[in-house]
Amino acid sequence: MKVGMFINTQFPEGDPVAARIPELVEQVRAAREAGFASLLFPHHYLTAPLQMLQIAPMMAYLLPEARGMTVGGNILLLPLLNPVHVAEEAATMDVLSGGNFVLGVGLGYREGEFEALGVSLKERAPRFSEAIGLMRRLWTEDRVTHRGRFYSVTDHGISLKPVRPGGPPVWVAGLVEPAVKRAARIGDAWLIANATTLGATLPLMRVYRETLAELGKTVTEFPIARECYVGSSNATAFEECRAALEYKYNSYAAWGMESPTKNMSFEELARDRFIIGDKAAVKEEIARWRETLQVNHFVMRVQWPGLPQEKVLGSIRRLGEIFA
Repeated sequence: MKVGMFINTQFPEGDPVAARIPELVEQVRAAREAGFASLLFPHHYLTAPLQMLQIAPMMAYLLPEARGMTVGGNILLLPLLNPVHVAEEAATMDVLSGGNFVLGVGLGYREGEFEALGVSLKERAPRFSEAIGLMRRLWTEDRVTHRGRFYSVTDHGISLKPVRPGGPPVWVAGLVEPAVKRAARIGDAWLIANATTLGATLPLMRVYRETLAELGKTVTEFPIARECYVGSSNATAFEECRAALEYKYNSYAAWGMESPTKNMSFEELARDRFIIGDKAAVKEEIARWRETLQVNHFVMRVQWPGLPQEKVLGSIRRLGEIFA
């Protein structure tokens, strides 16, 4: 079983972001020293007033600190981007990381992002599937001719091939049954999103495994992203991270996504969704999720806008001790 870090690159309005960069470096160093296996990055556009560092430059910037760790997106909004561009960048990241890059991708949901980038929200699923098929060809074939519904390439090859044979693994995120089946068909893993409850995730995992069996397909990676805070005391852990997590989930509502915090107390929101407590409580909760879902790679987001650096580093170290 592996643990990874889903790094926070979002900061509240007015926060001096340039001053936070050394803190991100320190977090990645702490995670690597604690034995974390992966480092994943979020992706969005037009998040104001929430400030957000963009995914590609941040991955490249932090890659030297993450040497030996798997690096990738959680999640890159693939339908908003041209797959040739994504295939080229992914190949470069694969080479820079020594073959330790994963392409974590999803559909996206914010209408404002799609409108601003000239992409129809209604077309996101077919764009997504066509893009992945084209990228896999670009990574493996010397020259590609593709005439699709959305994308065209005429007898060209990308400028750099990935180190990893076949190209980077593609982790596909999804929250509903059709998306989970899509992940089984065209992905190398289904990446379980942060905000789902255990009860909602279990039937989707059954669908995923059943679809894999129907396809005669074997996967080895079962990643799950979670909000996780490991405090020094179980009695105080919830209060230490409450404000930052509530800010994060309230920001989803401001973006146009229905917020899970609506009409819920923080304790109700966290139950069967977040993993919060001291080391003993968190270890027990991780075991419950692992045994229920048979997942083997926990990608933990350990910071949210406004959580102090010393609390983040303490949580990272304690989480590493759980997985040691």
